Amino acid sequence: MAMVCPPGLTWQRCCFYPDVMAGGAADLVDPFGRVIRDLRISVTDRCNFRCTYCMPAEGMEWLPRGEVLTFEEIERIARIFVERYGVDGIRLTGGEPTVRAHLTTLIAKLSALGIDLAMTTNGATLRNIAHDLRSAGLNRINISLDTLDPERFEAMTRRDELHNVLAGIDAAVEAGFDPVKVNTVVERGVNDDEIVAMATFGRERGIEVRFIEFMPLDAEGHWVNDKVVGQDEIVAKIAEVFPLEQVPARGAAPADRWRYLDGAGTVGVIPTVTKPFCGDCDRVRLTAEGQFRTCLFATEESDLRDLLRSGADDDAVAKRIEAAVGQKWAGHQINQVTFTRPARTMSQIGG
Repeated sequence: MAMVCPPGLTWQRCCFYPDVMAGGAADLVDPFGRVIRDLRISVTDRCNFRCTYCMPAEGMEWLPRGEVLTFEEIERIARIFVERYGVDGIRLTGGEPTVRAHLTTLIAKLSALGIDLAMTTNGATLRNIAHDLRSAGLNRINISLDTLDPERFEAMTRRDELHNVLAGIDAAVEAGFDPVKVNTVVERGVNDDEIVAMATFGRERGIEVRFIEFMPLDAEGHWVNDKVVGQDEIVAKIAEVFPLEQVPARGAAPADRWRYLDGAGTVGVIPTVTKPFCGDCDRVRLTAEGQFRTCLFATEESDLRDLLRSGADDDAVAKRIEAAVGQKWAGHQINQVTFTRPARTMSQIGG
């Protein structure tokens, strides 16, 4: 007996996503068998910092506000991912997400979807809003902090805000976020002499510091491999002072993790360059203006905003999502001759 698809569903969705026939969520699977479980949403391209590896000091052209997705549009796309494909993790990024007005309204909308909701922030305003974010339904928070030296902080971010970021980290812990993580981008000759100091900072506060290898997404286009401090070197420096043992395999998580043998918590490294985790990647991304990206380093995007604003139904949006995921590549190929640098910087993509 021939299978008859429900109204509004293409035969491809019935065949490749059979759970849809039963009315449940269907796995969204790329050509290499990786199941999409994590959606990163950039809520704005604007930022109150000008980090040297992310944005130029001057001259950034912000998206006109009318081109940025509304909260209702973000919620609709997120709901498609959650209800149709079983995505269970959403992370809000920017630019800097906290500069988006009424952010707690969006957090409440997304939290209602019943997913693990996280956010990455520079932490400069957290001292004032951490409790509000937690009350609105935000589960987890990652705070970017690349140095503990005030002068170096100002040089790297072009802002005198270290005291506010440190206060924001304390506020996040006080508000009950669990876990609170600190992201530290390590750049040789810039802040690689602070690896142990940053690890000590995390140990003393009971938070996990995650060191991130310097990636070719800097606004100036000056990235070279010699500036990368690799995972092995980072771990070796920490282990000389604080003995470590590795935590079991990360799975789809981007960070490899180690625990301190004295029981003082854990530390992580995201080895995007030296030990890519593309083979286990379960993430996709949505930019602030509604461009769908299947990889941080993707060179092509799929426009979802035009569908939403042209009156397309959810099936049409889902079809475009599936078409894009169906062409997801195996990996970014950094340090290979075939690597092509994305036209956008990190702040324009969302991390």
